Amino acid sequence: MTAAAPTVRRRGWRAVDSAAGGLALDLGLYAASAGFAAITAATSTLLPHRAWGGTAAVGYLLAALAVASQLLVRRRHPDSPLVGLPARWALTGFAWVTTALLPLVQQSVERAGGRTDRAQEEVHVVEQAGTRLAEHGTPYLGHDAIAALPADERLLGYTPYQPGMALFGLPRAIADGWWTDARVWFAVGTALALALAVATLRAHHRAGRTAAPAQAGGTTRPNAALLRGVQAATVLPICALTLATGGDDLPILALCLLALAFAGTHRPGRAGLAVGVAGALKLFAWPIALVLIIWGANRRAGTRVAAGAIGLPVAALLPALLVDRDALVENVLRFPLGHGLVTSPAQSPFPGYLIATGLPGGRYIAAALLVAAGAAIAVRLARRPPRTAVATALICGYGLLAAIALMPTTRFGYLLYPLALLIWAPALRAPEQPATEPAEPLLSGNWRAAGRGRA
Repeated sequence: MTAAAPTVRRRGWRAVDSAAGGLALDLGLYAASAGFAAITAATSTLLPHRAWGGTAAVGYLLAALAVASQLLVRRRHPDSPLVGLPARWALTGFAWVTTALLPLVQQSVERAGGRTDRAQEEVHVVEQAGTRLAEHGTPYLGHDAIAALPADERLLGYTPYQPGMALFGLPRAIADGWWTDARVWFAVGTALALALAVATLRAHHRAGRTAAPAQAGGTTRPNAALLRGVQAATVLPICALTLATGGDDLPILALCLLALAFAGTHRPGRAGLAVGVAGALKLFAWPIALVLIIWGANRRAGTRVAAGAIGLPVAALLPALLVDRDALVENVLRFPLGHGLVTSPAQSPFPGYLIATGLPGGRYIAAALLVAAGAAIAVRLARRPPRTAVATALICGYGLLAAIALMPTTRFGYLLYPLALLIWAPALRAPEQPATEPAEPLLSGNWRAAGRGRA
């Protein structure tokens, strides 16, 4: 009975996910998102969020009405192309354009026209970092330079990102227009990484179906799972809102999904390069890089993964380290650890924050819980290192979820990482592999047959 429980749970989720050919869950996603956007437009205290909600609510509502129409068509003509997977892909693209890209362009144009309330702080920070990189060779201000700023401007003087993030701010250093808004280039980077991830997995799925036709017992529907993963990274409100108003997390997320796609198609070298680019932008990619290196080591490809996963972030750090080492330390270490001139405003009421602020010695308790969670994950990696991309994505997703919940300083927007990683995982399953079978034993043979991966 115990052994069958996971299979029952998977079948239960698959039943929900595939109900009415996937359209039932599509309808729920778009309808709930429309409600969230409308509530955001009416109640948010952040003006960029309110502006996003007013536009996105219409986009989500139109998408929900389109899916409702598809369900009506499906009742009479279940084989109609209007209700198939290509139509769902097209509607997902429409939803992303209307709920993320359109609000992004609107706010960028209004900001270029003089509105000062059409971008979150991280947009200004990245653009200033790009200007400093172009003028001084480093995106960072030193301790003394930040201290010389007026007290209410010191927070924006910090750049708590890796040096590569400043590249998204370089267009603003060249010209002043809506198209040089950092969010526009965040969206371009996100779209390119996701498109490459989708193309990589689709090609692998086609090759897998050709090499190993479906056997009795049923197989996963890899393209349907891939669509669900793309929806999680694009039209899910937490992602669409973030891209339209701030956006710096979306390229990192997309690159991590690309790295996992390369892992799932037996390309450890490319997986390392993709996650290495992400790590050169933001620290959030480093835990994912570590798990991917362990995955690669379990496939005798750890060096190939590590070359990109470690080499690229180190290469990005070297110029800033040579130009002004103290400024680098002040921004990427002291400030995130709470030892800067100002503290981070990221204080969402997750358990770690509530413990840190509500109990005597709470910061030490929260830190101890975070360390304990990290130790548990380390033990799991040591005893059962991931052998498949699916297992790697799940470990990364649950690990980041635990870290976000227990960190004393965090924010709701970071949830986009674990949510997208966990929903992306089924798309990484080998097309010849039954969804109700354990992932790792089946894929290990496929890896060996593929020649232990390609760089």
